[in-house]
Amino acid sequence: MRTAFALVLAATIGACGSDSSGGGDDATGDPDANPTIKHDLLIESPDITIDPGQEITYCWYFRTPNTRSLAIKHWQSTMTSGSHHMIMYTSATDIMTPGTVSAVNCGVGGSNFPVWTYSAQTPENDLELPADDGTGKPVAMEIPPNQAGFFQMHYNNRGDTAIKAHVVVTADALPEGTAYTRTAAYVTFNSMISIPPNTAPNPGDTESMTCNVSPASKFWLMTTHSHKQAVHTDVKDGTAAAGTTVVDSTTWEHPTVQRWTAPYYSFGTGKLTYECTYFNSSTTRTITTGDSAQTDEMCMASGYFFPATKPVFCYNTISF
Repeated sequence: MRTAFALVLAATIGACGSDSSGGGDDATGDPDANPTIKHDLLIESPDITIDPGQEITYCWYFRTPNTRSLAIKHWQSTMTSGSHHMIMYTSATDIMTPGTVSAVNCGVGGSNFPVWTYSAQTPENDLELPADDGTGKPVAMEIPPNQAGFFQMHYNNRGDTAIKAHVVVTADALPEGTAYTRTAAYVTFNSMISIPPNTAPNPGDTESMTCNVSPASKFWLMTTHSHKQAVHTDVKDGTAAAGTTVVDSTTWEHPTVQRWTAPYYSFGTGKLTYECTYFNSSTTRTITTGDSAQTDEMCMASGYFFPATKPVFCYNTISF
């Protein structure tokens, strides 16, 4: 997964895309199956051929088709077979020409820092934002008109035949003029993972990092991200030794997604610790941070908080 490297630099619809600002959706997840159901935003990547045994990350660059600013209250996405995860980023200007599909420098934009906006780790994903921030106002994510962005799509074709893969994202917005509280992403990344050879799953090798976080921030969702050597991931309020666990997961492919309702969750200690426990069956190779879900590792926490003026990215222990 190249998410990490885009975010490191951040601190982290062209001819082939959607041709409409609205679309349909039905229970199957096909955005075009029922054109009577309209969305405020519809973005669809082109089909990409993934060969048998191929693991690769592509980015597809676009401009959103909305002509007015949207306060998003609901995201949905569908990924075809072979998709491991997708992340939707937005950026101040075009990193590559809209319509471009590229596996080169995927998401890397130099000084044009990409912003984590929405992500999914399941074939079909549904994300409802809180309807009440505790004061009666809904929580929403801002998408300006003609917003530059890209999908970062990690594919892993474990089958014997080539597949055609793509991603569809739809979004629904609050009525124009509605007062709302802005939410944004909070993302962490550990670049210093080092899992020694011959590490058994129990007790395993635990890698921890601690970030400063404002106690005034209210989190309504948080999850983790790791690869196949991970046997346990968690997020704590406080330090690794003395913190209270607020997210706990034992499944790397479909980690726990913790949601909170009013009054939501605040890290009262001012510290957020994210940690992952791994095994390493290799007798010779040390596993480190990297793109491959099969041979490398990652340790991340990601979620959403409010009130927000911008997203927050914590690289190892330093927040930006």
